[in-house]
Amino acid sequence: MSLMPKDLEAPSAVWPKRGRIASVRSLRRARRKEKDHLLAYLFLAPSLLLFGVFLFYPLIQSVYLSLHLTDPRGRIAAFAGLDNFRELLLSEKFYQSLQVTLSFTLLTVPTGIIVALLLAALSHNKLRGMRVFQFAFSLPIAISVGTGSVIWMMLYHPSVGILNYLLSLIGQAPKGWLTDPALALLSVSAMTVWMNLGFNYIVLLSGLQGVPEDIYDSAKIDGAGPLRTFVRLTLPLISPTIFFVTIVSIIGAFQTFGQMHILTRGGPMNSTDVVVYNIYQDAFVNFRFGIGSAQALVLFAIILILTFVQFKFFEKKVHYQ
Repeated sequence: MSLMPKDLEAPSAVWPKRGRIASVRSLRRARRKEKDHLLAYLFLAPSLLLFGVFLFYPLIQSVYLSLHLTDPRGRIAAFAGLDNFRELLLSEKFYQSLQVTLSFTLLTVPTGIIVALLLAALSHNKLRGMRVFQFAFSLPIAISVGTGSVIWMMLYHPSVGILNYLLSLIGQAPKGWLTDPALALLSVSAMTVWMNLGFNYIVLLSGLQGVPEDIYDSAKIDGAGPLRTFVRLTLPLISPTIFFVTIVSIIGAFQTFGQMHILTRGGPMNSTDVVVYNIYQDAFVNFRFGIGSAQALVLFAIILILTFVQFKFFEKKVHYQ
């Protein structure tokens, strides 16, 4: 009976010690988490600094300039409120440039994806010497917009260009590839499809290489032909890759500027005057930084809406493994 009080008092003496140990451990975990968070922010600091300088600050500055009128030096002259946006939405030239941008997007995005997908499917076979073709099809990604534009400018030259030379061999009259309003946008679109071919080809080829070979073996056993296998099996399996390439290509088409500036400068008769080149003319040629910033924000909103629509409606048809 004399041991009973000690036995009853032992747990009451142990529990405070366990509570202190648990509190110390929780405090150590909290300090460790704080150190980890601090280390993570330290590693993110260079990226956040670059984003702040080259992305967030220009965006805020664009919003600020779109609400003001500026002088030729870019200094604030007067507060305009939403007048720049009203002028923009009532401008016939803006809607014309938007129409040209949409036409350019329709000409380049589907064509570029189809051509790259066809070349990726043809060069996906593990045949001898196929690496040479893969290297050749990927080569445009290493060429800058300026260099590619100069190359195609020589191809489109009215007198010494190889395209008109080939037309002369078959008895056809030379074409004004960059001076004819009916051909200028098509010519720049063909050059853009070639420029984007390298990126589209590499991404789509990587998607094809990610399809398991067992699926193709099963299709052959079931008696499916190459075309049916490609349509029924390959395309659904690489649909995430096609979806990604489509979004990137549409965003890139709406941001096109370099080839328009070098090849046609928006002409002839504004037939290649896309929205970004129109922004360049208003902001850096006519020194209307307010209306140029307003156009940039409207273009940002259009791209954001198009991307949201694609994720909202078209992503449902994407087959994720």
